[in-house]
Amino acid sequence: MSIFGIVIFLLVGGMAFWMLLFLLGFIVPYWITLSVFEKMRPKKIYDEEEK
Repeated sequence: MSIFGIVIFLLVGGMAFWMLLFLLGFIVPYWITLSVFEKMRPKKIYDEEEK
């Protein structure tokens, strides 16, 4: 029964490791790149429409 617990522990730990690797390798750089491009884009200023 203790072997089953160790296997489950390693399985959950492995899934957590690969999820963390995916987040740090893809999602975080994608998020940072989008925020940088958002900051670089000129702001649009809407003037009040003339009546």
